[in-house]
Amino acid sequence: MAINKKWKLLAWAVFAILVIVLLFIARKQQEELVAASPTIAISVVDENAFLTENELLLRLKRNNLVYQGQQMQQLNTTAIEAYIRKMHEVELVDVYKRLGGQWNIRVKVRQPYARIFNKHGQSFYVDAKGATMDPSPNFTARVLVFSGNISDKSDSLTVEEILKDPDLAYRRSIDEIYRIAKYIAHDDFLRAQITQVHRDRWGDFVFIPQVGGHEIMFGSANSDQEVKEKMEKLKIFYKEGLPYEGWNKYEQINLKYKNQIVCRKREESE
Repeated sequence: MAINKKWKLLAWAVFAILVIVLLFIARKQQEELVAASPTIAISVVDENAFLTENELLLRLKRNNLVYQGQQMQQLNTTAIEAYIRKMHEVELVDVYKRLGGQWNIRVKVRQPYARIFNKHGQSFYVDAKGATMDPSPNFTARVLVFSGNISDKSDSLTVEEILKDPDLAYRRSIDEIYRIAKYIAHDDFLRAQITQVHRDRWGDFVFIPQVGGHEIMFGSANSDQEVKEKMEKLKIFYKEGLPYEGWNKYEQINLKYKNQIVCRKREESE
């Protein structure tokens, strides 16, 4: 009985060694395979695709992270993932190898809410997370445009981080821009009506609508509640007031005053 037990233990040991050897050989063969072109999946929330599969692969090749004849063991997925994560268009990225020389890149692109043209002549976007991002040389997003008395520049700070610092919150207007852009981005009616916002010398936001020769004096946007109340007033006026009065009757629609809308008629309409 003791001899049989020893033979069984020996057989299991030999089997385990063989399995390890086979796995080692299979892994070595896998690593020596020439890497295929990656399967790239780019997730985009809307039509604003800042990054395409071809552009991404071209950047990897330019930086010698991907090249002709590259073996799987030479494919540094950690370095590739780190490089892609630094791209200003990218929110999330996952790079991983598969069997047979195959490998995948999965990317989620950031969603822009607004494009800002500041008073310094610089341009950048604000995304859905309240972070700034530089414009792409290959693509222009169809989003709300902000211009005028805006001193903010593109940096690594998000709106949430700015609001935690009272001094930054006082000096910057990116939080107000983000509140307005976020609300309009999620409202189909307003998104079709408002395409441009100007910030005047006094810090008031003025909307330039698509239809009608009027301007909309929005004022400040110091809280989500303030923005919501003003937007709701504007929508009611657009849907219930203007169709009867006419789109070109007013020169200015003023939303700055609580619980009321003050309209200034054109001289020829008085």
